[in-house]
Amino acid sequence: MQQLPAARPAWEARPVSAGARLVRAQDIVVRPGDTLGAIATRTGAAVAAIARRNALSPPYILRAGRRLEIPGGRYHRVEPGQTGIAIARAYGVPWSQVIAANDLRDPFLLMTGQRVLIPAVPASAADRAAAFTLDVDTILTGGEPAVASGRAPVRPVAGASRVPSPTVPIAGPSAAPGRFAWPLYGRIVRRFGAGASGERFDGIEIAVASGTEVKATAAGTVAYAGDGIAALGGLVIVRHGGNWTSIYGHAGKLLVRRGQAVTRGQVVALSGATGFADQPELHFELRRGRTPIDPVTQLPRR
Repeated sequence: MQQLPAARPAWEARPVSAGARLVRAQDIVVRPGDTLGAIATRTGAAVAAIARRNALSPPYILRAGRRLEIPGGRYHRVEPGQTGIAIARAYGVPWSQVIAANDLRDPFLLMTGQRVLIPAVPASAADRAAAFTLDVDTILTGGEPAVASGRAPVRPVAGASRVPSPTVPIAGPSAAPGRFAWPLYGRIVRRFGAGASGERFDGIEIAVASGTEVKATAAGTVAYAGDGIAALGGLVIVRHGGNWTSIYGHAGKLLVRRGQAVTRGQVVALSGATGFADQPELHFELRRGRTPIDPVTQLPRR
């Protein structure tokens, strides 16, 4: 099987320039006919930030004469194709801090035209460097391009030859995955949970011969295929219905691309010893939302 040529992820294909608008904290009085969107446009603040500060709930009905507090800060306007990762990198702040500052929730989709509050630049060099460090959670929450208002994400495609552009948002699967299948069989050399040193491990490591076929644990859509996480080397991330995600690391060859629909048991990679692997092995994770789940509890007994 031939390895597919690497494709740049959206955060590299569509970098972001830092051009956030500085908004001063202020109080404003609602005018007749005002909507929260109109007030956000007028002040430069985010709809969600104004709503949170003033304890407003959808559909955000406003009464003329009401005084609203506008939270100050730097607000970035999301443009087509931009991702949370690229936005965070433009300002030198970790994406996790942007999530917290904006109280973003699952499914973490950004909308074109949305304003995002940018936290203060971290004081420490280590925190600033974290803005450019990828992990699985960052890709899952900040890797998808912004969705244009009134336009649905495109459907995944069956093959790898005509996948959508990396800056086009992809619709996730809606059907629940059902039972998961083992991605391959081998000896589990590291298990889920805290190890002897107390460090948490979010998946399992399965030792196998190099070049062993790695199969999708369930039907889904490829959300990422690349080597952007140094520790995991060749990496495939597949989204499933029911908010499930599966992760396959240390691959020697990647056989799928982002935006590709895969079936249960389809070969997505060949095993290897890339990243920080000590031997040819598969790093395998299952997550529900942002929470890692012990894969052994979800797979058939061997």
